[in-house]
Amino acid sequence: MEHGNTNYNLDQKYEFSAGLKKSIFIVLGIGALILIAGIIAAMTGGHAFHWYHRLYANIWINNVYFTGIAIIGVFFFAIQYAAQAGWSAPLLRIFLAFGNWLPFAAVLMIVSFFLFNHDIFHWTHSYLYDKSDLTKFDEIIDGKGAYFYWPMEKGTFPIFFIGRMVLFFGFWVFFFNKLKSLSFEQDIQGGNEYYYIMRKWSAIFIIFFAVSSSISAWDWVLSIDTHWFSTMFGWYVFASWFVAGLSAMTLVTLYLKGQGYLKMVNENHIHDMGKFVFAFSIFWTYIWFSQYLLIYYAHIPEETFYFVERLHSDVYSPFIFVNLGLNFFLPFLVLMTRDAKRHGVFLKLVCTLIILGHWIDFFLMVQPGTLGQNGGFGLMEIGLLLVYASAFAFVLMSNLAKGNLIAKNHPMLEESYHHHI
Repeated sequence: MEHGNTNYNLDQKYEFSAGLKKSIFIVLGIGALILIAGIIAAMTGGHAFHWYHRLYANIWINNVYFTGIAIIGVFFFAIQYAAQAGWSAPLLRIFLAFGNWLPFAAVLMIVSFFLFNHDIFHWTHSYLYDKSDLTKFDEIIDGKGAYFYWPMEKGTFPIFFIGRMVLFFGFWVFFFNKLKSLSFEQDIQGGNEYYYIMRKWSAIFIIFFAVSSSISAWDWVLSIDTHWFSTMFGWYVFASWFVAGLSAMTLVTLYLKGQGYLKMVNENHIHDMGKFVFAFSIFWTYIWFSQYLLIYYAHIPEETFYFVERLHSDVYSPFIFVNLGLNFFLPFLVLMTRDAKRHGVFLKLVCTLIILGHWIDFFLMVQPGTLGQNGGFGLMEIGLLLVYASAFAFVLMSNLAKGNLIAKNHPMLEESYHHHI
């Protein structure tokens, strides 16, 4: 297609270069070596019986975190269609490509749960529901037992919990594949028919996502601290996922621009991505502060212990401030100006640190409830994060190379060419 004096190759395909593949595998190898070193250090450091508990907790952190980034890609893609957004037309395939991790995430999550659920979720121990043993019976967990075990007896097989996990992943993968097939079919068929069909499917997915993302947050993260109560936790996890996902999508966009792709994407599109990262970093902080403030001034014991356990800990309290620094103060101060949101150098720095920052957010959600004061941030955490991140990047980039990089028959491409803010 020709626009003005600039030729845009709408049939352009991304080439997953051997150099990038090599770099990803090197990072994967380095991560694996660091992970092994961390396991050996934990085994020989006087806490040998804790090393595998720590490994399990870290696997769960990465499972939940990268699942969130993947589903946010599909969600952000769907938002563009539901909102009839035109600015993002050249970027849609990048957003959608994140969903390719979902099948892997489903397998990792379900297998992980079956392998070490007792080491992650206290509520899986059957003795907690035995009313005849008053020393071990837990009235609060017993009161929540039906949420995990219905319709089976409490303390047996958590079929309701497993069923929700399978259902959520099943529908997320279904919606992803449906939107993906419709998007690529539009490349072949043209016309506006597929655009309206995708709008319909996007709206349905967003409704399902609104419910499933909150419930999955309760299931996979909140239930680790079974005694704790928070009415804002679903929103909190969504906000953390969303900012991390937006940052990852921005980084991929900037990488592709740097490699000579996406000619029609200009600094105005980059500015919009920067605005999303900036705005939802503030949104995450609002949710964080609201949850903390409500619990702080109510001062109800069953609510406050979650923050006491973290703020009064020598292991975790420093990370509370690292969390706020990377996820609020850094993006707020660096991306405040218009120019900062339009220049790749600022966005690359901030988005990379935000991705690390929100990993730390999930680290703080999971480790204290699973490991108590035996947790921490060291070689094991760094190694496993690098392994997951490189695996995620490989799946993302290899699938991005399998089809057209631009949704070439999107009816709002022309509007996107003229996008200016």
